[in-house]
Amino acid sequence: MERPEIWIEFAPELHVFVASAQRAGRSAVRTDGSSTLGHVVESMGVPLTEVGALLAGGRPVGASHVPGAGEEISVCAVSRPQQLPGPARFLLDVHLGTLARRLRLLGVDAAYESVDIGDAALAARSAAEQRVMLSRDRGLLRRRELWAGAHVYSSRPDDQLRDVLSRFAPPLAPWTRCTACNGQLHSAAKEAVQEQLRDGTERSYDVFAQCGDCGQVYWRGAHHGRLNAIVADALAEFGGLSRS
Repeated sequence: MERPEIWIEFAPELHVFVASAQRAGRSAVRTDGSSTLGHVVESMGVPLTEVGALLAGGRPVGASHVPGAGEEISVCAVSRPQQLPGPARFLLDVHLGTLARRLRLLGVDAAYESVDIGDAALAARSAAEQRVMLSRDRGLLRRRELWAGAHVYSSRPDDQLRDVLSRFAPPLAPWTRCTACNGQLHSAAKEAVQEQLRDGTERSYDVFAQCGDCGQVYWRGAHHGRLNAIVADALAEFGGLSRS
């Protein structure tokens, strides 16, 4: 028995995931007649985390829809800013350490695993803590137990940060989180943190902050100009998008 054929078209934003034959517009795909549309889309390389509306013959359908022979399918990209069922809290895999630190610099709640704990453990943590899993690993993003997920498209930290901020529009509160552990920062008197300071730092600076979780001490040192530029650029481009 011949397998049924459907017609499928992917939004341009999703072309990075699919074979070149599926990038030119509508293309014919044979299915087994029983697989869901979600399974068909993922089998063609597109994580469902990146999919917005699914249309069959122009009408919205869910990922559980089973396409019939000759059906015309449109796969849309997720809309931006993307609505989440809860606060914009993130979990990043071992390969996204720089992005995690930059999100924390902006006051965004970004948990990060500095060692590879495996896809199952990451997905379980995403579900338990209701965090959006950020990763470049398509296999991880296909795990059903994820609370939510998003593919990080670029390998460059600057582009990664812009991608996440434009997609989720998290509230920005720069200089309020520890870039080392994600804890909350609070003002600290010099006397309270003096034992953690080198002589030059103690003589040159008077304003300090300390992490309430790991105790890391912060001050506006020589590196502050570079960090301030990251903050200023993010606020200029995305500060108005932030939701409370």
